[in-house]
Amino acid sequence: MARQSKPKQKPLYTLFFFMILCGFTYGRFITDSPDLVSDGVHTRASSLPSFIRLYAAEETCEQTYGFMPCTSTALGNLFLIIVYGYLMFQAATYLSTGSELLLEILGPGIVGGLFLPILGALPDAMLILVSGLSGNAETAQSQVSVGMGLLAGSTVMLLTLIWGTCIVVGKCDIQNSVAIDSQDTRGFSLTGSGVCTDIWTSYAGIIMAISVLPFIVVQLPQILHSNSGRHLAVLIALIISFSFLISYCLYQVFQPWVQRRRLAYAKHKHVISGILKHALGRLSIEDGKPNEEVLTRLFKAIDENGDGYLSRTELRALIVGIQFNEINLDESEAVEKVIKDFDKSLDSQVDFNEFMTGIERWLGEARSAKVLKHDGPDTIKYLDNFHEQTKREHDLLGDQSDEIVEGVENPRSTSIKAALLLLLGTIIAAAFADPLVDAVDNFSSATSIPTFFISFIVLPLATNSSEAVSAIIFASRKKSRSASLTFSELYGAVTMNNTLCLSVFLALVYVRGLVWDFSSEVLVILIVCIVMGVFASIRTTFPLWTSFLAFLLYPFSLALVYVLDYVFGWS
Repeated sequence: MARQSKPKQKPLYTLFFFMILCGFTYGRFITDSPDLVSDGVHTRASSLPSFIRLYAAEETCEQTYGFMPCTSTALGNLFLIIVYGYLMFQAATYLSTGSELLLEILGPGIVGGLFLPILGALPDAMLILVSGLSGNAETAQSQVSVGMGLLAGSTVMLLTLIWGTCIVVGKCDIQNSVAIDSQDTRGFSLTGSGVCTDIWTSYAGIIMAISVLPFIVVQLPQILHSNSGRHLAVLIALIISFSFLISYCLYQVFQPWVQRRRLAYAKHKHVISGILKHALGRLSIEDGKPNEEVLTRLFKAIDENGDGYLSRTELRALIVGIQFNEINLDESEAVEKVIKDFDKSLDSQVDFNEFMTGIERWLGEARSAKVLKHDGPDTIKYLDNFHEQTKREHDLLGDQSDEIVEGVENPRSTSIKAALLLLLGTIIAAAFADPLVDAVDNFSSATSIPTFFISFIVLPLATNSSEAVSAIIFASRKKSRSASLTFSELYGAVTMNNTLCLSVFLALVYVRGLVWDFSSEVLVILIVCIVMGVFASIRTTFPLWTSFLAFLLYPFSLALVYVLDYVFGWS
């Protein structure tokens, strides 16, 4: 699968921000007297408003790891959230860049199917993990809402704001329900412009919708108003979620192979329909069989040397003469497919009887496709329909042959760079996930804003910004192929949220004996995933108006959680 390129990263920025962080949040003021040094009690900070005053860390707040900067004020914690969030953004960027370099070297399959999805979800998983490991069970229960806010916020942001933005920047003119690549002349026409994706993107959307099943399972005791069995429901949901994770990774491993096979078959059918349409469209058919006299004349026209056999060279001349301009077709490959279909004597050439039998078989295939409804003077019309149908099938599968695949000039140095980026990203994510969760929790305490809403809005910007920017840039290429890749990756990221991240969350709840009380949050995830999953499954063309539907789902999700939790008291 082709991947979008990333800008070069500058790790020095990370160190620079960390130095600012340490200097800004941990320090004391010098008193007015030039002869005295503050003892840490009488300071000029006492004259500042409590909202902006940053107290000495050891007196008023608990330092993460015993040395990380901390503060008890709203402004101080907001600053910490911004800086720690930036560091998590850097971690996500390094992981994404390193995984894509690895993909360039090793290609899809194990790397693309296993490592890339897991590495992409690693920052979110780290934050969810530390949110439930902190302190005792009571503290963990308080902070675990940060993890749930991140999980819900990440899913909703990807499927609403980012999804809709990709529609807007990637829109092309729509003609006959198909988006024309690189043609954008209709402005902001709600129905006349949009994007098209391939069938594999629809499959990704269906998989995403199915992956919400563990959320439903873990909610069953609440749905049934039963207090017993909640712990068991968490365990069952954990098993299902982890099973989905393994199944999804295996699907990603084998998908390139399945995709190539199906695309090859689609091209084969298009060759059949092209030859029938261009070369045999005007032959007369009697009793479901082609006219032998017409076929004899056609055979002799193709058999240039008159030896009574059609060679590879003569068949290639036929295929080249038809000019399959609609698809990227390898003429040599097409010749081999015709030989394989016709040559039953296995002598690498086709005699007249084999040619006659092959044509009859092809007409039968066209008839079985329900486009050749009857034999007679309208045969050419139905052959045209068959040809157009096979082309649509080919386009729907998404031919990758137009993607430029560049070789890696220096695999060794690229491998080292990829490994270092992956290691650096993992270390940063692991080191700063816990301080970020603490900062969110402290900011919530200082402002009385629920931690869920802070983590729902802010944390996804830190962990998914790199992926979101790349998706938007890639969608702006205004091609169906790039749109398919973009939306497939968005659906894949949400699927990893619903499998890997949810598995981590459920494992924390089960092992630490926490209470699962996230009915409104789960409902939001279900609504957004199912609505967008159904959208992806029933259509491959998305007009511009669909982007506004996606945008509206974001404020709707926030409002729904607020109403359910603070008006109806679900939590």
